[in-house]
Amino acid sequence: MSYIEVIHETKRYKTGDTVIAANNDVNFTVERGELAVILGASGAGKSTMLNILGGMDTCSEGQVIIDGHDIAQYSAKERVTYRRHDVGFVFQFYNLVPSLTARENVELASQIVQDSADPTETLISVGLGKRLDSFPAQLSGGEQQRVAIARAVAKNPKILLCDEPTGALDYNTGKQVLRILQDMSRVHGATVVIVTHNAAIAPIADRVIHMHDARVQRIEENANPTDIDDIEW
Repeated sequence: MSYIEVIHETKRYKTGDTVIAANNDVNFTVERGELAVILGASGAGKSTMLNILGGMDTCSEGQVIIDGHDIAQYSAKERVTYRRHDVGFVFQFYNLVPSLTARENVELASQIVQDSADPTETLISVGLGKRLDSFPAQLSGGEQQRVAIARAVAKNPKILLCDEPTGALDYNTGKQVLRILQDMSRVHGATVVIVTHNAAIAPIADRVIHMHDARVQRIEENANPTDIDDIEW
């Protein structure tokens, strides 16, 4: 069994008399420790898939199995527990608490789980050892995104979900952030899923899930993922 298995997953929304399928019979797998990219244009269904993998939304049909557990069957309370303990989120716009320092932002996440990593050590690991007591307003965009990554990984989550993590960053800073995410998979064994519209990112992944019009169009497996330094966009 794969670490993540999405089996015939469908998500429908109803607006008045109109039913919209945001995901339509989606199927894919991701292995433990892989870096996977879900790639597609706006409206392809990739963000809906991320929300379902993260327990922020539920599917209308199908199975979403994470580490042997079908989260599609979870109650609302079970999904809260799942989000708290098993998932780390990295968003495009950081979502840091402006009145807290970098260290305090990471501590905020690590305090809600039992087996958390040390906040200071986690920030050092993403290159922010000299910015521990800086507030978000004192940090660059790339530094804020690295705090957000540290906050996510300090929980020691089963999966790290990243929604357009380089979307608000310049080219060089974006590559630095991708390097950290790739290292989380290669060095630390984290299972990382990146949702993006940027096809240039795809070669760094072990697995690329192409979505179009609410479906998985095709899946590519990269036996030799490209080094971050060798990609351009």
